[in-house]
This record gives sequence, C-alpha cells and structure tokens, in this order.
Amino acid sequence: MLILLAARPPQTLSCLQHKRISFPAGGSESSRQRGKMWKQRMDVFMLLLVWGLLVGPVLAQVRHPLPVLWMMPVSSEGGGGLTAGVAPAVRLALQDLKKQPPPLGNYEIQLQLLDSQCEASSGLKALFDAMWAGPKYLLVFGGVCPSVTMLIARSLPALNLVQVSFAATPPSLSNRKWYGNLFSTVPSDRALNQVTVKLLQRYKWTRVSIVTQEGPRHSEMKKDLIRQLLKADVQVVSTVSFYDDACSSLKKLKERDIRIIIGQFEDDSASEVFCCAYRLNLFGARYQWIVAGGGTAGWRLGWQVSGCTANNLLTAADGSIRLQIRQLSSTNAPGVSGRTPQNYQDAYLRELIQERSKVSPLHAFAYDAVWVAAKALSQVMEAVKHREKYSIKRNVTVSEEEFQKMLLEVVKQTQFEGVTGPVFFRNGERMMLIELIQFQGSSGVLVGEFSTNTQQLRLMNHLLKFKGSGPAKDQTEVRLQQRLVSLLLYSIVSSVATVTIIITLTILCFIIINRKHWLLRASGGSQDELLLLGVLLSSASVLISGLDEALLSDGTLELLCSVRLWILSVGHTVGFSVLFIKTWRVYSLCSINQKQQSSLQPAGRVLLWMFLLDVFVLTSWQILDPLRRVVMQHRLESDPADQDVIIQPYSEHCSSINMELWLTAVYGYKGPLLGLGCFLAWSIRTVQVDHPAVHSKHLTLSMFTLTVFSVLGVSGSLLTSHNPPVQFCLSSALILGCNIFILSLLFGTKFLYLWSNSSELQSEAAEEGAEEQLRRLNQQLKSRTTQLDVEIETITMQLSETSESEMLHHTTREKNNGEVRSVTHAAQVFAEDENSERKPSSPDDVNSPEHVRRRLSVQLPILHHSYLPAIGGISASSSSLFSSREAFVHHDALMTTSCKPDNTHLEPQL
Repeated sequence: MLILLAARPPQTLSCLQHKRISFPAGGSESSRQRGKMWKQRMDVFMLLLVWGLLVGPVLAQVRHPLPVLWMMPVSSEGGGGLTAGVAPAVRLALQDLKKQPPPLGNYEIQLQLLDSQCEASSGLKALFDAMWAGPKYLLVFGGVCPSVTMLIARSLPALNLVQVSFAATPPSLSNRKWYGNLFSTVPSDRALNQVTVKLLQRYKWTRVSIVTQEGPRHSEMKKDLIRQLLKADVQVVSTVSFYDDACSSLKKLKERDIRIIIGQFEDDSASEVFCCAYRLNLFGARYQWIVAGGGTAGWRLGWQVSGCTANNLLTAADGSIRLQIRQLSSTNAPGVSGRTPQNYQDAYLRELIQERSKVSPLHAFAYDAVWVAAKALSQVMEAVKHREKYSIKRNVTVSEEEFQKMLLEVVKQTQFEGVTGPVFFRNGERMMLIELIQFQGSSGVLVGEFSTNTQQLRLMNHLLKFKGSGPAKDQTEVRLQQRLVSLLLYSIVSSVATVTIIITLTILCFIIINRKHWLLRASGGSQDELLLLGVLLSSASVLISGLDEALLSDGTLELLCSVRLWILSVGHTVGFSVLFIKTWRVYSLCSINQKQQSSLQPAGRVLLWMFLLDVFVLTSWQILDPLRRVVMQHRLESDPADQDVIIQPYSEHCSSINMELWLTAVYGYKGPLLGLGCFLAWSIRTVQVDHPAVHSKHLTLSMFTLTVFSVLGVSGSLLTSHNPPVQFCLSSALILGCNIFILSLLFGTKFLYLWSNSSELQSEAAEEGAEEQLRRLNQQLKSRTTQLDVEIETITMQLSETSESEMLHHTTREKNNGEVRSVTHAAQVFAEDENSERKPSSPDDVNSPEHVRRRLSVQLPILHHSYLPAIGGISASSSSLFSSREAFVHHDALMTTSCKPDNTHLEPQL
C-alpha cells in the first residue's frame, strides 16, 4: 500500500519502499496485469507527483499517525488537473498542522490517495480493496464526484466511517437519515436553489424558465429547483437543456415570451450561452438572467465565440446576476491555523506557480477540510486515551462503532475560523454566505448576500442596476384596477339627493300642518303623504348606492346591499301605487255612473296588495339567496404608458347566486302594472278637472315619467354594470330626475297657486274662526226655530177656534231645520183683535178676520223661510260673516269633473 505522508522520518520512508506498492485502482496483481501499460504509467506518474507535493520537511520526533483515505478522480479526464490544483492547499494545511501545539501537534494525518475515477462501481471497489489491505482508516477525505460520493456516503454508517468533503454535495444527499456521516465544507447545491427562490420572491417573479447544461450534477440541481419553485408558487414555464448548441434551446424561450431565465451551467459555458442570447435578443430591460451554476470562480467572458465579439458578450450579460460561493473570508483576521485569508492565498499561489498547475476553485475549502478532519480526529483520540488511562477496568479498548459515533458527534460540533470564514455544520451542511454578483459593464459588483444559517437574503439596492426603470417583469403585467366611485362624484350626486330629500320633507311637513286646507284636502292629503314617502325612500337609496370599500368596510357594504334593495323597491312600489290609485279613480269616474261610485272602494286596496307582494318577494330573496359583494372582472385594456402592462379593470357590486331569477320575479309583476298604469293615464289625458291647481295632464305625465324612468333605470344599470361610476351617475340621475318631475308636476302647481293667492292663506285662520262662529249661530237659530214652531202652532189653534174652516185650508205651516225670522208681529195683531172688547169689525175693515186670515196665509211661510241662511235670512249685523260663498258650500263638492263627450259632471276627490 502506498501511503503519502506529509512528514515522515527517513527510516519510515525507507521501510515503506521495501513494501509492495498497490495502485489505487484496486491494489491487486491481477488488476494491474489486465490494465494497459500506458494507463499504468499515467497512474504511477500522478501518484508520484502528488506524493512529492505532499511530502514536507522531516521532523526529528515521531508523531502519532492517523490514517485517512483520500478519494480523488486522478486518472479520469480532467481529474488529474483538479487533484494537482488542490494538492498545494492540502500540503499547506499539513504543514500548518505540524506547527500546532499539543494535543493537535501530537498527531499526524496520513493521507492515502485513492483514484475514484468518477465512476460509482470503480470507486466502491477501490474503497473495499483499500480497507481490506489496511491499515484501519479512521476517516474518508475528499470526494468530488457526485455519483461516487452518493454511493459511498450511503455505505459509511455500515463501514463505521465519517467522510469530510470539500466539494458541493448534490441536493439528493440532503437526507440525513441516509447520509448522516457525510460533511462538506462547501454549501450544497440545494442552498443555491434556495437563494434563487428567495430572489424570485423578492421581486415577485412567478413565471420563469430553466436552462440547464447536461450533466448529472446540474440535472440534480434542476430537479431540486423545480420542487422548491412549486412550493413557492412559482410557475416553471419550460425547462431546456443543452450540450453543445445552446441556441436551439434558447429559441424555445423566445417563442414562449419568457422574461426570467435561470441558468444552471458551468462558467466555461457562460460565453456560449450569452452569445446565443445576444443573437436572439434575449437581453435588455425586458429580460433578467440568474446564473446559478454553483461555481466559485469569477466571470469568464473575455474570450470570443464564433459570431460574437467581446462587446456583444458584455452587452448580453449586462445586468445578469450570478450566484457564487465566497472562496475566502472577507475578514483579515488570522484563523485557527494562524494565517489570514490573504496570507493563505499568497502562499497557495506561490506553491501553485512552482508546480505550474492551474488554480482550483476548491483549494480554500480543501484547506479547511483538512483542519476539520485533523481537529476532529485529534479530539477523539484524546478522549480515547483519557478513557483508557482513567477507566476502572484495565485494557479497555474502544470499538470501531463507538469510535465512529464519537467522531460523528465531534464533527457535528466543529466550529472554528477558517480561511473561507466561520466553519460549522448544520445537518451535515456547511453554513456560510452565498454572494450575488451582478454583471455591470465589464465587471461584477457584489449586490447581495444570502446566509445559509439564517436563510435571509440581503440586497444592496443602491448597487443594483437594471436596464429599465425597475426590475424586469416576468411576463406582460396584468395590473388590477378597481373602478370606484370618486369622492367628488359621490359628493355631487349626494348633494343633489340631499336637496331632493329636504324639499320632499318640507312639502310633507307643510301638507301635514295644513291638511284642513280645502285645496290640499280636495287633492287627497293622505295619498300625497304616501307619495312623498316613496320619493323619500327612493332618494335615500342614492346615498347608499355610491358607497364603496374606500369609505366603508366589506361587512358594512354587504349589509347595505340588502338595505338599498329594500329602500329602493319599497319606495318605488309606494310611489307607483299612489299614482295608480289616483289614475284609476279618475278613469273609473269617467267610465261609470255616479250611482256606481261605491265600486271604487277596492282601488284603495291596491297599495296594500302591492306592498305585501313586494315584501314577500324581497323577504324570500333575502332568506333564500342573500345579496353579497362579488368581484366582476371586465375586458382587458392596454396601458398607453407601458406596452408590457395590461390593465385588468374590476369592480365590486351586490349580487346573489340566482340574481337573474329574482330580477325576473320582480320585473314580472311590476312590468304589467306599469303598463296598465300607462294605459289608464293615457285614457284620462283629455279629462277636464274643475280645479284651480290640478289638471289631469299632470297625473298622466307623472305616470308616464315613472314608467319611462323605471325602464331606463333598469336597462342602464344592467348595461353599465362594468363601470360603477357611470352606473352610479346614470341610476342616480334617473331616480332623482323622476322624483323631481313628480314633485314638480303634482305639488309644484299647487304651491304655485297658493303662492299666487297668498291672501287666501292669510285669511284662512279668520275664515275658520268665522265658520266656527257661524256654526254656533246656526245652533242658536235652530233652537229659536223650534220655539217659533211651537208659538205658530199655538196661534194656528187659536185661529181655528174663531175662524171658519176655510181659513184652515189657506194656512200653511212651513218648517225648516235652519233659522227662522220672528213672527211675533203677526201673532200680536191677531191677539189684539181677539182680545179687543170691540165688536167684530165689518168685512171691509182691514183688521177684520177675513183680512187677517189672508195676510197670515201669505206672510207666515215667507217669515218662516227668512231664518234660513241660504237665502240671506240673517240680520244685517251678521251679514259680513257670510260674504264669501265658501262659507255655505261643502268643500267635498268643490271640484267638478266634466268627462267628454257626455259632459256628465262628477265630483271626484283627487
């Protein structure tokens, strides 16, 4: 077995030269014979080269050896250069370990290089051969081939070994149940995918594409990235891979309008990829490249690719972001080895120049990996020595399984300051910073860091530069825009509605206060009050309909949906019912005889039935299918300011699941009634009403106005539902316009007449007092009439006793329930003649019984009717109380309607 020693006394090396030399491929004579001669010579040459690099100065004292198996791809393509680039860093670490004080200085790491050939079967066979040949290896070091590392890491627990690697582990090795004995000083590829997802979430990119270079490692990275993107709700539009020609793969991205491109390829392929991006115009303000290849080297865009100049590559790569692992710590403080990061880099480059090898991106991680292995093994060996020395039982030995458990725990708790920064592990993965480098111009700028320990992404926004006004959009942006009723518009419409409500309340209060006025009483005071109530409710619905989420909460708005429906529907029903009843009454009076006016009584029940039907429908609607605030999306609109932005208008309105069914039910019974009302109104358009302030045309126009505005309001509301401001303006204008027309037609003319005849309003109180006085006077006259009737009866009886029977035929008694003038004078004349002691007069005497009898027969009826007020039978002192005809005419019979063509005069109460 060939053992490569960092430092070995001469006598030890001479002893090793007499031993049989085994080659890393297997170590047996049969395997060496089957190999080719040139392969054997190459293996020997590489082994001798590495052995020469690792052998350092010889110490005088002997240190306790710690056998470690170093697995590297030596003979595979490119493996020799990788091993040659890492060997100087390993030699520096072994040299620095020799300078450490005890207990670390008491031990010597003995590395045996084993060629894994980057092939799982060959690597596993070489491992078993080396363990069979011995010595007993305490730890496995290295492992840069994912396929070999995955297979061996799964076998480590069974082999009682722990592996310390200095290469990034694939995401498939994150399962600590299976790969709990594997540790790496380089963050895993899974951490790079986490940074990618964090960056996408920071700029809210949800539509991406992945461009992957073919290979086992990048295939593993792509699968893990897709899993993480799905968890983060990021849509992977397409995944393309390339081997030689990247342009054919990038054409697919161009066709599918991909804006955010995640590249997983090696740094050597960056120039080829960005050259194709330049040709296909996949760069600029509309595109964002995120390169997460997992490398640690800088940008390599200096060399040209066929068809692209250096400026073309720089232009295509400008603004792209690369995720890379920091090679050296940013601090300049000395670490556990006593070297600062800069001091170590200078020493490594000197060694590399002497050996004429290429720089390996893993050299600093290999240096820290040697320190991890050395510190862990020395600590465990010290623990074993302490147990053997101070144990109660003599000659106690630690088993391989127990040693492996102790070593595993120590590696987990490893923590020191290395040249790559703080070295510690969590779940077998190295915790450190991942850099975000943005390519700006011809150089890379550090614009952010991601800590795998805290899982936090820190971006330096002041250093980030995007080609456009901001970060690129992952697709043509659909910008949501809610259509709300502006505060100014709502204020204007609400002010008009408020003025309408105030006017209606003023009219209502005036009617209630002056309900006994003959003009208001003749036009139907109670019906007018109900009509004004309907106007109030419908006007109040305007104030509620303009409210939106900018003013109230969602819960309050949902409640107002039902409130507005009830207010508007009930107000419309009440107003229409009153107009319908008024129109029906006039139509019926013109169509039937006055004797049949009693059949008009059912018309008064229309209001009640329509109201009950409205309440039934609205209650059923509210219980079975209540109104809710729902979002309605409208047709997309392009933004004139930005061609990559499409505006998605949406609005919120009140609706229910079966909205069409309920609207059909409401319109189903209101529509025919509105048509019937218009028919009746058209029929009475030529009716002449003998009233100074009311005309049948006003009633006809009011009914037609209500019907037309209702139809327009429903149609306009449905057609403008996609635009809430327009819908609010249109519906509010129609509702308020209808209310104002009705108020003007039915109440404006009355108040105009009252205003023009203001003297009548001023004398109203005096007339009411005169009517009361007249009523008392009439009562007194009735009492006086009764007394006079008794007196007349007495006189008549007395006359019948002394006169002839003919006088009875000429004497007539006229009675009246009204007032009578005094007939005292006639009674006195007759009494004087009767009581006179003179002899009966001659027939020619003026006071003879014959003449008196004739006078009474003519004067008594005239005197009796003189007390009736209707014919002026009142004293001259009281005649001023009855100067107007209204004092004696019944108010309910004031209005006379002449219906054409028969000109029959009727007296309806409108």
